[in-house]
Amino acid sequence: MIFSEKLKTERTKKGWSQEELAEKLFVSRQSVSKWEKGQNYPSIETLIKLSDLFQVTLDDLLRSDGELTKKVIRESKQLAYPKATFAFDLLFSLGLVLLGIKLAVLLLNQATPLDIKLYGGSFLWNFGSALLLIGAGIGSRILKGKFKQD
Repeated sequence: MIFSEKLKTERTKKGWSQEELAEKLFVSRQSVSKWEKGQNYPSIETLIKLSDLFQVTLDDLLRSDGELTKKVIRESKQLAYPKATFAFDLLFSLGLVLLGIKLAVLLLNQATPLDIKLYGGSFLWNFGSALLLIGAGIGSRILKGKFKQD
């Protein structure tokens, strides 16, 4: 039995409507409908909730559908390197902050009589944000390639 059929069967055994199941999972009724039609799959967190609600094992839910199994494996690989992902996100954010500060200062200096100085050297303000953004992009790309390899 594939996942969509298993979901509908388990839901009807409990006597729940799609709306009632959706409320228990904190998702929309349309999401439940799409899962039952085989148009989409739930996240791993939702699968765990479904397993608990229906009192079936995750294995029963996952092994029923090869595509769902592949989706869960893909999602788990993306969670495999949380520290590296966080580091690249932080670098990207720092690059955006530097760029935002420089643009704000330039605009304020142009639009007002203020003469705000940027301390830290021209290299930092001219190239720092670009280097951080490019570094974060390259690092994220490498990490994405690692997800595909694993």
